[in-house]
Amino acid sequence: MKENLFKYDIYRYTKKYKVDFRYLYQHPEVHYLKIFRKVQSGGILTPFYKFKMLSMKKKYHIQIPKEVKIDKGFYIGHWGRIIINPHSIIGKNCNICTGVTIGLEARGKREGAPIIGDEVYIGTNAVIVGKVKIGNNVLIAPNCYINFDVPSNSIVIGNPGKIIHNDNATSKYIVNKC
Repeated sequence: MKENLFKYDIYRYTKKYKVDFRYLYQHPEVHYLKIFRKVQSGGILTPFYKFKMLSMKKKYHIQIPKEVKIDKGFYIGHWGRIIINPHSIIGKNCNICTGVTIGLEARGKREGAPIIGDEVYIGTNAVIVGKVKIGNNVLIAPNCYINFDVPSNSIVIGNPGKIIHNDNATSKYIVNKC
């Protein structure tokens, strides 16, 4: 049986490894994560959870296919228009805000999907496309367009993105690490 990654996700929100059902239904992004993790873990109820995830995708505009590899401690800051390509890989303790797109580039030298390291904060309306690597401890500011590799311990601002080295890039942004 696979490890229950949702308990680490919920810890990022509440500093607890368990929550009651009321919390799930008051926070659609958390409820989506719960269903996403259930679909990934498999089991006899998987078809039900797939159907539930499909209806939630339409209602909350979150598109995170079950094929996406997301490590523990994933945090969606606000629900709404979040799109992640199925071939993407996301490390542990990552934050994603509303309007984020993590997408595939279908041609050229960056053909493929992004690989995102640990403790990465992706700001509102940021776009990351292509076979790029985002290092650990990276803050991507709102409205950035990233189609290039970003080294660890960096902040990316502007469009086109400018990389600024910072050893504490996500220290106040990534909280309740697991």
